Amino acid sequence: MTKKEIVKTISEETGINQQVIKSIVQRTFDSIVTTLVEEGRIELRNFGVFQVRPRAARKARNPRTGRQVEVPEKFVVTFKPGKIMEQKVNSIEETPLAQLIRNEMASGKLEIELDDEVDDQASDS
Repeated sequence: MTKKEIVKTISEETGINQQVIKSIVQRTFDSIVTTLVEEGRIELRNFGVFQVRPRAARKARNPRTGRQVEVPEKFVVTFKPGKIMEQKVNSIEETPLAQLIRNEMASGKLEIELDDEVDDQASDS
């Protein structure tokens, strides 16, 4: 779903002009980004937590040349879903959407990116 689709859906559900909804949605997104830059974390109850975390410097390979390159440390935004979101997303287990996601992963169109917490838990086992 795109921002435009979100605006259209909210406008249809509320009867409020799309331009007004677009402004509200954009201000919401801007506020989230500003809070992350200034405070490093934003918690939206029943939705989830966005948090800024450092990603360590690492060595990688240039896929064209095969040469090793240094990738510097950078800051990334992580997201941990809230309990309600997690329960709802887990409930898609046997739906056509779940099968579509599995097919895209198998074909390489979709990748799973593990966050640091998952990596840490796996190494503790």
